[in-house]
Amino acid sequence: MREQRVRANGIDINVAVTGDGPPFLLLHGFPHTWRLWTAVIPHLARHHRVIAPDLRGLGASTRAAGGYDAGTLAADAEALLDALDEPTATVAGIDAGAPPAFLLAMRRPTRVRRLVLMESLLGGLPGAEDFRPPWWFGFHAVPGLAETVLAGHEPDYIGWFLEAGTRGRGVPPAIRDHFIAAYTGREALRGAFEHYRAMPESAAQLAEATTTGRLTVPTVAIGAHPVGDALARQLRPVTDRLTSHLIDDCGHIIPLDRPDALLPLLAEDVSRAPATTAGPSGR
Repeated sequence: MREQRVRANGIDINVAVTGDGPPFLLLHGFPHTWRLWTAVIPHLARHHRVIAPDLRGLGASTRAAGGYDAGTLAADAEALLDALDEPTATVAGIDAGAPPAFLLAMRRPTRVRRLVLMESLLGGLPGAEDFRPPWWFGFHAVPGLAETVLAGHEPDYIGWFLEAGTRGRGVPPAIRDHFIAAYTGREALRGAFEHYRAMPESAAQLAEATTTGRLTVPTVAIGAHPVGDALARQLRPVTDRLTSHLIDDCGHIIPLDRPDALLPLLAEDVSRAPATTAGPSGR
């Protein structure tokens, strides 16, 4: 595993790269860095060149003043592929990484071989009306508030998400310490919460994309707790070729909580699957 900083779309992106073969781009969410994928990268790297960046404003990537909407994050991902001389990639996104992965596939379908989306919602697209955004969405969205309240309490706050996101099982201590360090300090917290503050703009971009086009690349939707099948319900009306899975006894942080169940789905050949099918996946 090699970490490097790559200049792309006007920012410096910290990215881990390993393996050889067709590229596999992994986009994390909150409160994570590229190390969210620690348990799956060695397996993927047997057959792929794995590219795992820190999203804009998170981890060791530039804490830019703006550009936290899904469209700009999609442009970040495309520019990163350009900088690494990769014309196409399989793209996986979870949580905050899912909307930009979706928009990249919508806007640049020739660049995405296969799309894997998990544990996220795509703005206000129809199909997820019964899913209520959790309390922290509003808290994080108020400019300056969450940074002021949470400064000095980062271990407790980030630790709560890591416990809740694994249904109480927690993550390995070294990964927990890394995530807490990555989100400690007012600027680190601001970089995280800017993603929430850009959600209205992202939602408008997602709505426009699905009004003017369809998702044509082979796509997998993966749900666990709490999102469940809400993402698949949003995708089904706008996607030509979709398979969906629910992972039993799994929290929101799928790559660390149930990597054993996730790995077969990351490798799944959805190009041969019937359009808009669904199937459960558990232990």
